[in-house]
Amino acid sequence: MTAPTTPRGGSHWIEQWDPEDEQFWQESGRRTARRNLLLSVISEHIGFSIWTLWSVLVLFMGPEYGVDAAGKFFLIATATLVGAVIRVPYTFAVARFGGRNWTVFSAALLLAPTVAAYAVLEPGTSYGTFLLVAALTGVGGGNFASSMTNINAFFPLREKGWALGLNAGGGNIGVPVVQLVGLLVIGTAGAGHPRVLLGIYIPLIVLAAALAARHMDNLAPVRNDTGAAREAIRDRHTWIMAFLYVGTFGSFIGYSFAFGLVLQTQFGRTPLQAASLTFLGPLLGSLIRPVGGRLADRLGGARITLWNFAGMAAATSVVVLASVLESLPVFLVGFTALFVLSGLGNGSTYKMIPGIFQRRALAEGLTGEAAAAHGRRLSGAAMGLIGAVGALGGLGINLAFRQSFQTAGTGTAAFVAFLGCYGACALVTWAVYLRRRDAAPGPAAATQPKLGYAEV
Repeated sequence: MTAPTTPRGGSHWIEQWDPEDEQFWQESGRRTARRNLLLSVISEHIGFSIWTLWSVLVLFMGPEYGVDAAGKFFLIATATLVGAVIRVPYTFAVARFGGRNWTVFSAALLLAPTVAAYAVLEPGTSYGTFLLVAALTGVGGGNFASSMTNINAFFPLREKGWALGLNAGGGNIGVPVVQLVGLLVIGTAGAGHPRVLLGIYIPLIVLAAALAARHMDNLAPVRNDTGAAREAIRDRHTWIMAFLYVGTFGSFIGYSFAFGLVLQTQFGRTPLQAASLTFLGPLLGSLIRPVGGRLADRLGGARITLWNFAGMAAATSVVVLASVLESLPVFLVGFTALFVLSGLGNGSTYKMIPGIFQRRALAEGLTGEAAAAHGRRLSGAAMGLIGAVGALGGLGINLAFRQSFQTAGTGTAAFVAFLGCYGACALVTWAVYLRRRDAAPGPAAATQPKLGYAEV
């Protein structure tokens, strides 16, 4: 087995990479992959914190800012939208510039929205300025796409569920962390000092970029493949998985942005009271994401995803009831369950993507490394698009909340709409990936039905 070599005159380029080769993986591949995974998690973690920054900053914006609840929901919806759209070019940037190189750049770019917010966040600033700075934080959402595409290339198929779940979960946990830091600032300095929060993150951004520059690697075999991108766009499974990811990740990021505002607007919580509650759901949802990936590795992502959507529908029913009864304790139980299940589903759905494309390669007659390479090629191209569409689900959630509060003064109507979405996601998962299909003609047809993609 040939050890990794370094072309292009740089010490951070790896020429040969074959994680499916067990000898290579045991001797050097695993160690290298896990080092890059760790640094990827750190950078993505900071990216998520900056992307969701305005979910915390709006808690600091009292009446003196002149922004009502609908305006605050639109600020966080704008950050969500930019973060979703920018995921597509970020996906292809890894192959164009190298995973390590792009991680350094994208981490350093987080300084722009953070410094901008530090400069303008005070009463008297125009709403348009706030909107522009909120849009800038969307670059943090792009970090997820490039990070997942990069880590997908480092690990063998048998460990992708765990690795992608850990990478995404470690990144997702940036949401509750920034909310906890916001709580600390409000509890100590008061709601009139949002710049303290921003000042904490500026040196952390610099540290994340420096660590990536020093310790990460670029994989030379990873190249942009426009043919793979076109093929992934034409494949119906790309769009089916994007729809399912709207239900899982769209819920996670949408609820993460909106939770504090819902508590303030519907239940009359103060900034400190809201901040003290908002972090718990995103924290649990982030921590459980790798568990969703691991369960999918063992039991099949489609099975976990189906039961997960059923659970999300049940939890949403609890939230609707609590919203009608105006019961904060019941609301918190149901909403926290939604966060946990959305995190679990994030892990299981992302595990499904490489498995689906490898299964299609096998169906086309490819075997062994050829099938694995084909699966990596298409799944890598599909992940960015799926991640972008999934993040748009967060935009939909925040716009639904905005409309619901504008027209009725509560979020009940929005939650009823979300309940219907989870039912549709469960139905699609069962129909496409778990419904029993007729076996091929033969003596065993009656006893050996084909389960389609049930094992992915």
